[in-house]
Amino acid sequence: MAKKQKKTSDNTIARNKRASYEYHISETFEAGVVLEGWEVKSLREGLGQITESYVYFRNGEAWMSGVQIQPLLSASTHFVTNATRIRKLLLHSKEISKLEQAVDQKGHTVVALELYWKAHLVKCRIGIAKGKQNHDKRDAEKERDWNRQKQRILQHAQ
Repeated sequence: MAKKQKKTSDNTIARNKRASYEYHISETFEAGVVLEGWEVKSLREGLGQITESYVYFRNGEAWMSGVQIQPLLSASTHFVTNATRIRKLLLHSKEISKLEQAVDQKGHTVVALELYWKAHLVKCRIGIAKGKQNHDKRDAEKERDWNRQKQRILQHAQ
C-alpha cells in the first residue's frame, strides 16, 4: 500500500526556497494561474514543483515557465500531458505594467515564490527579484545561523 503524503496545515502546494537564497525580493504580487483539469488534480496530490520557474511578459500578458506538474497516472490516461508547459498568469493590467517596468531595470527579474490554494483556486505568489552576490548569500547564511542559535539559547534559558 502506498504511503499518503502528509497534508500541510497551510494551503501551500509548492514553495521556491531557492529564490530567497538567490535573490533579494523587493515586492510580491498574487496572481491566478490558468490550469487544465489534470493539473489541478495533480496539485491536490502535491505533484508540483516551481524551483526552476520564472515569469516573462509577451503582448501585455504574464506567462510562467519552468513549472513542473507531474501527471497522475489515473487522471491523465486519455489526455496528452505536458508537465512543463508554459502557463498563463492572471494579473491586473496595472500590475503587469509595474512588473514590466521592474524587469526593464538592470539586474531585476520576476520569479515565482510559491503556489498555494485560495479557496478552490490555485494562486501563485510572484516577486520582483534582484540577484544576490556571493557575499550577500554568506551574510544571509550567517544571519540565519545566528537566529537559530538565539532560539536555542532562549529555549535552554527557560
